Amino acid sequence: MLDRFFSLAKNRAKAFGAEYVKLWEALECNTSGGKRFRPRMVMAAYEGLGGTDIHAAAYVGAAFELLHTALIVHDDVIDRDFSRRGIPNVSGSYRDIATTAGIPIPTAEHRGMSVAIIAGDLALFNSYRLIDRSGVTGEVREHLLEILDYALFASAAGELIDVDLSLTAGLPGVDEVLTMERLKTAVYTFESPLQAGAVLAGAPDVVVAALASYGREVGIAYQIVDDLLGVFGLETETGKTTLGDLREGKRTVLIAHATQTPEWSVIYPYIGKSDLSERDATLVRTALEVSGSRSFTERLARSHVDRALASLAHPEIPEPLRAELSAVAFDVLSRVR
Repeated sequence: MLDRFFSLAKNRAKAFGAEYVKLWEALECNTSGGKRFRPRMVMAAYEGLGGTDIHAAAYVGAAFELLHTALIVHDDVIDRDFSRRGIPNVSGSYRDIATTAGIPIPTAEHRGMSVAIIAGDLALFNSYRLIDRSGVTGEVREHLLEILDYALFASAAGELIDVDLSLTAGLPGVDEVLTMERLKTAVYTFESPLQAGAVLAGAPDVVVAALASYGREVGIAYQIVDDLLGVFGLETETGKTTLGDLREGKRTVLIAHATQTPEWSVIYPYIGKSDLSERDATLVRTALEVSGSRSFTERLARSHVDRALASLAHPEIPEPLRAELSAVAFDVLSRVR
């Protein structure tokens, strides 16, 4: 569905000139790759609860994936990142075009981030338009828009918390980090797409609520595991460096727990060190294991997965859907084994 959306958008953009078409191509590139959890969750809930209008469900799934694109494009601007998944993002692509043309780095970077804001705005607006293009009407349409609205509203709150945490001198506690991660990412990645699929299928409120609870818990677990992989993962499997989070001084559950342990005095000098070496990182990893922070974070992820699985015990959730979502939860945990 996104392929069709971008094809139509690029054709429409031709009337405004070649540069506008290139912008849409860059935005399309930023939707490629990734795990596509959002449409997967919409379709799992919809089909698992007896939905048969795959065309409508595909549009709703695409809406959440386009929302994801908008949020990560803007998030990269906030973080001043110029690449994602190992390749230039929108900001990076337009920065590189400018530097190739001989424009000084500061101006080139500003151009890249400016274009990214425009691209993110387009993706954000059109995520709502895709709900309308699904053909769904009446109360169901209104409910879907409310779910999408909450997903964006919560994510903005989480992003604000993340920005504030990055600017404060102190380090947050585990609960603060979990709140940020749930709002910023888990809601729109798992919780809201599952709700949307269930609503579209005409499921009763109790089932919608049960799936939302599952999505909330498995989404938090997913983010916790991401924290672990950011330090202990294998780059060949994750596709990202295990030095980045430490160099950035990223506020994670792993680090939040470590601040309350005796080993923090060893770890602290390396958190946020921009030139952190692999040798430094090895020292930090060892201290995180000795402190018990790694094992604590792994147990916490398992705890949230257990809660997610408990939410699926509702008798009105069909067994095939329960099995599919249970497999997703186990996959989340398997990433750290």
